[in-house]
Amino acid sequence: MRSDLRRLARLRRAVRWALIALIVAALAVAAALVPYRLLLPAVVLPERGEDELRLHFLSVGQGDCTIAEFPSGAVLVIDAGDGSFANDDYIVRYVKGLAPASLMLAATHADSDHYGGLTELLRVFDVEKVYLPAVGSETGAYARLLSAVEQEGCATETFVRYKSLLDRSGAYLVCISPHAEGETDENEAAAMLYLEYEGVRVVLSSDTSSARERELLAEYALSEHIFDHGRLEVDLTDIDLLKVAHHGSAGATSAEWLALLSPAAAVISCGAGNSYGHPAEDTLRRLFEAGAEHYRTDELGTVVASIDGGACTIHTHYTE
Repeated sequence: MRSDLRRLARLRRAVRWALIALIVAALAVAAALVPYRLLLPAVVLPERGEDELRLHFLSVGQGDCTIAEFPSGAVLVIDAGDGSFANDDYIVRYVKGLAPASLMLAATHADSDHYGGLTELLRVFDVEKVYLPAVGSETGAYARLLSAVEQEGCATETFVRYKSLLDRSGAYLVCISPHAEGETDENEAAAMLYLEYEGVRVVLSSDTSSARERELLAEYALSEHIFDHGRLEVDLTDIDLLKVAHHGSAGATSAEWLALLSPAAAVISCGAGNSYGHPAEDTLRRLFEAGAEHYRTDELGTVVASIDGGACTIHTHYTE
């Protein structure tokens, strides 16, 4: 009798452990198929006006993440931070808060602080199209991004000059640099983007250097319409908002470039206490001399620019 009881007890333990193993395996499969970040709460944002375009400059440390939210409800995530756990969580929650009618992703530059979080966005959301930089990277992380794009079956385009995006609201975006695919320097090949809506003009600089700025100045001096794409005009004079290049590095945002742009406001994406000393004092001085009021994500957190009625308004402490 006792031996029968012992066998029954062993059988019960075996069944119990088998059930536990089965549950763990099922949870692992579910986690692989359904990303847990789908369960994260959305960031609570003020409701967007019917004709309002919003640019969200997310605070993602020493990285870039700019989200263009068009009046149509379409959303374009331009860069997505470094792929760290906390930043990925924040970006996913933010995109959930926007509840996009359609979603596109873009990497302006093949440094991990730009494309790091794009792979996770591809896992979590249905993505319509992915824009890739003109020069890629040999890193494993970048290879995983390309693999994720292929696995999801997304349409792809490369950010080179005259690549454009037109929203049905009339808002549009045009890439003005680099010239073409095949450039060799990653920073020089960073995509500089021009966005216009209701006469409000914005330049998003990525990691473009002062050397490339000089080249663009020389071209623009030849013709003010050199960057136009069909009916999509690119007017670089007296812009309303500048996304400062390379986190405010001293090697970009030159005085000559600022003299042309003459931005009313500027946003600098950088991490608090970063080891690079960004933004550089020289850059801050040049912005001041150009008359641009600057907003730093390391000091203010996420910054939002609202474009509505032909005016651009900058908001801080925007989320609830």
